[in-house]
Amino acid sequence: MAVNILWADDEIELLKPHLIFLKEKGYDVATATNGNEAIDLIKDKLFDVVLLDENMPGLSGLETLNIIKNLKPALPVIMITKSEEESIMEDAIGSKIADYLIKPVNPNQILLSLKKTLDNKRLITAKTVLNYQQEFRQLGMALSNRLDHHEWIELYKKMTYWELELEKSKDDSLNEILKMQKVEANSLFSDYVEDNYTDWLAGKTEDKPVFSHTVFKEKCIPILKKHEKTFIILIDNLRFDQWKILQPRFEELFNIEIEDLYFSILPTTTEYARNAFFAGLVPIDIMKKYPQYWDNGEDESSRNRFEMELLGEQLKRNGLNIKFHYNKILTLSAGKKFAENIDNYLNANLNVLVYNFVDMLSHARTEMEVIKELVDDEAAYRSLTLSWFDHSPLTDIINHLHYKKINVIITTDHGSIKVSNPLKVIGDKNTNANLRFKTGKSLQYEKKEVLDVSNPAMAYLPQDNVSSRFIFAKKDGFFVYPNNYNYYVNYYRNTFQHGGISLEEMIVPFVFLRPKS
Repeated sequence: MAVNILWADDEIELLKPHLIFLKEKGYDVATATNGNEAIDLIKDKLFDVVLLDENMPGLSGLETLNIIKNLKPALPVIMITKSEEESIMEDAIGSKIADYLIKPVNPNQILLSLKKTLDNKRLITAKTVLNYQQEFRQLGMALSNRLDHHEWIELYKKMTYWELELEKSKDDSLNEILKMQKVEANSLFSDYVEDNYTDWLAGKTEDKPVFSHTVFKEKCIPILKKHEKTFIILIDNLRFDQWKILQPRFEELFNIEIEDLYFSILPTTTEYARNAFFAGLVPIDIMKKYPQYWDNGEDESSRNRFEMELLGEQLKRNGLNIKFHYNKILTLSAGKKFAENIDNYLNANLNVLVYNFVDMLSHARTEMEVIKELVDDEAAYRSLTLSWFDHSPLTDIINHLHYKKINVIITTDHGSIKVSNPLKVIGDKNTNANLRFKTGKSLQYEKKEVLDVSNPAMAYLPQDNVSSRFIFAKKDGFFVYPNNYNYYVNYYRNTFQHGGISLEEMIVPFVFLRPKS
């Protein structure tokens, strides 16, 4: 189908060679010699793009542009001008022109601008598909090697990059291929963690990642020792791909000085990983050193009641006797209240803000049918995260921190994975409810599907009683009891869960941002 162009210029007769050139290239070109004529044509006929002279008698190009945008906001307009005056360009760009050219223009300039305006999306998609096809083999070769933790991080970054790029292309076949690569990657990563996890924690190898209990000391303390005011915003259950979706919002206001990934400890849940983050200790050492701050009660949601106290102890151990504030945001009203009163907290060098929305979103995805329909795949999960951020008090908080020139650290405690593979498990009445890990005694399960830690002390985990053990689901598995098996399989399949071993749960972002001038 031919592309319909409207070219409005009071000297259109002088542009006949350009018009002939475009027609030879397959474009249909209608012409107008002034703004009013151009507007009449736009009202009567459908055009794909408008070439608009800025300096016409009567209605100026900018006046014509404003009317066009009121009539048809989505119609792309390429402005052509004799002037390089900055104010004219600012007015035109502010009115959402697609491109602008400065006279004299040659036919190839016009053609390039048209292709950039009309074919941009198609060309980008084609380039993305080609690039991934070339990268596919390299990712496959990488997976066939014995990767260290640095290489696993780089591989996960690449897979996340391609997941986001291919999402734009709407190429279902390539998206399916990438999903298959991720399944293979998670299978190999689970084996890698199983082979190395206890040695990492025991310090038996130098090739070990930064973990939940070491990241604050290794990443945050050096920043805090510079005595610059800093906000640590820990967004519970924030995956790396969700951070990459949010990143452009932050980059409008902040420069990214550090973007790292670290490993969450097991279980990849709030009560273990986040306590380890704030304490700077593995769970068994928190229980031994600060038994008053380790709540081993039955209510798992209450086990993070002492994060502020654990953080204070960690700061002291690292020689930082600084004033700090700790706040946890669990509701919209709490977020609004904090944003309204944020200046009351800026007297301290360190502020820690725990934001729980993303974690609540993953749980709501499990429990509410309407959320299940809204978030039926990974792309929708990311999209809803971005929509939440754009309309949340956290956006106001971030804007204010930029205004006050305060550094920001964005991080999390763990991520989540979309589960699809049910794993039968049997446990007694005291077995915990989490779908990705189980702890208790007399557990029965398929050994090949899990990481079995028969001695929790080997994984530096507290033991409720002498015969308790931990098992962790690998890849995209989730534990289901045999009773009412089919009902619970259908209920929990394709929900986002955490607690086990996967790239999405274990490899999580740590980002340091410095406000732009």
